[in-house]
Amino acid sequence: MRTPSLIWILQFMNLTKGLDRTRRSSSVSGLCPAGCATCSAPNGCLSCTPRLFFHLELDGMRQRGTCVSSCPRGHYGMRSPHISTCARCKEDCSSCFSENFCTHCHPGHFLFRGKCESSCPDGMTENEVLRECTECSIGCETCVSKSVCERCRADLYVLQGQCHQTCPREFEPDLELMQCVPEVHCEVGEWTDWGPCVRKRSMRPSRRGQETRNRDVLQSPSVHGDPCPEVSEIRKCVIKKRPETGAHARTLAPDLQNMELALEST
Repeated sequence: MRTPSLIWILQFMNLTKGLDRTRRSSSVSGLCPAGCATCSAPNGCLSCTPRLFFHLELDGMRQRGTCVSSCPRGHYGMRSPHISTCARCKEDCSSCFSENFCTHCHPGHFLFRGKCESSCPDGMTENEVLRECTECSIGCETCVSKSVCERCRADLYVLQGQCHQTCPREFEPDLELMQCVPEVHCEVGEWTDWGPCVRKRSMRPSRRGQETRNRDVLQSPSVHGDPCPEVSEIRKCVIKKRPETGAHARTLAPDLQNMELALEST
């Protein structure tokens, strides 16, 4: 009978100790903020209840522990069998999903495939509002926005923010800049007055000659622009003889008239 009595006494003592530990634990947790498993007055939470993250936050010059269901901006949650904690994102990342996957970037950086880059790769544009790299339109290598291209693929020409395989009407390709530029058509001024009637040196002595008029080119055409029209014209003319004076002039007048009529008939 002594052995069963001794066993009963030991079980009673263990039960008493367990109740005492339960009372002390519930007493401590009753003083802690919600979510804390254990805590202290100067340091706040020391451990958290399951599924909550332990996070250190500044309280003046001190750090106090808190237990949160989700980590604050600039931090991500790390779970482990023993304790779940909030870890800080990388320096250029304002919020993140994990240590190596950013979701938002600080000013001056742009999100690209989970990383914060100082500049976007070719084919992407830096979106200052979203702070991320936005894909350019098809055929575009660098762009101001998705709809405004700055530089096209090597075999395409840029025109008004769009990439073209061939330049549209009224435009022509600039092979150096790889841009479509407006065609430039020739422009000419007004004709001058007809010049004096001059006999060519090769001509036999005659009253027939040629007179010329010209006009200036005001605007030279581009490669595909409309070419310039004729800027010089020549036409036949009759050279006017100096008038004679006195009796000799009266004698020659009928003969000159007959020669002019003969020339005109031929």
